[in-house]
Amino acid sequence: MAFRRRPSHLLPLLLPLAIALLSASLCTPATAKPTGQVTVFWGRNANEGTLREACDTGLYSTVIISFYSVFGHGRYWGDLSGHPLSTVGADIKHCQSKHILVLLSIGGNATSSDYSLPSSASAAAVADNLWNAHLGGRRKGVYRPFGDAAVDGIDFYIDRGSPDHYDELARHLDGYNRFYRGRKGVRLTATPRCGFPDARLEKALRTGLFERIHVRFYGNDSKCSRTWDVAEAWEKWTAAYPKAQIYLGLAAAESGVPEGAKGTIAVYLKYLYYDVLPKVQKAKNYGGVMVWDRFADKKTGYSGVVKGWA
Repeated sequence: MAFRRRPSHLLPLLLPLAIALLSASLCTPATAKPTGQVTVFWGRNANEGTLREACDTGLYSTVIISFYSVFGHGRYWGDLSGHPLSTVGADIKHCQSKHILVLLSIGGNATSSDYSLPSSASAAAVADNLWNAHLGGRRKGVYRPFGDAAVDGIDFYIDRGSPDHYDELARHLDGYNRFYRGRKGVRLTATPRCGFPDARLEKALRTGLFERIHVRFYGNDSKCSRTWDVAEAWEKWTAAYPKAQIYLGLAAAESGVPEGAKGTIAVYLKYLYYDVLPKVQKAKNYGGVMVWDRFADKKTGYSGVVKGWA
């Protein structure tokens, strides 16, 4: 598998400088159960800085490399939007040495022709490639774009195509844990749309193999497009998967809306602090906050504000 370089199409909002003062101006603390856990997606813009730099901020407990975006038809390819691959492997190890979890996300916003699983055999083949190219496998002849560095697990960000066979892919990936003793070497997470259920990931999530679910409260989702939909959708997700840690997925913008996005929920910071977080943190399986993405976060300072509330 190789990673190609391609400019990012994301145009995240700049956060006004005044927002840096917001945390000081809010005098009533959230009263529910914060965890301080912040997850960020990295790899969508060459100007976001290196993976090492992201981990050295002290803001994130998990960084998700995105995306492994071509698979399922005998081709295995990824896109890190212009980041040089030569340093990523060492950066993965650096992040892990700081006890930061590093995951690789599959799927993303590529076209449906770029990725899908047309058969059970293709699910097995993709699992085999992920294991040998990015996880603990070392089969001769399989290209490892990050060298001998191994990510801690795989995130499912399936936004295109059919939902078929992703449950099988999850089972194949989880099966590699038989090669580890005393720990899980292949951890599985998912990043579905907020409208419950996510049609593309529902069958995979029903396997019960996903330890974390990052619910995206941003992006165009007709089932989850109003501000008051957040709490309603959250209750459905946390109730449906009580054994998984559920993360509140937000865009790194004061409005909660990525630049240029349409039909998405506006979760303003003041609303997030006073209303959303006190509600979602009541769930026993609340895990933290997921931020999309590092490029926007670096420009806006969003995680620096939100981390204390997460």
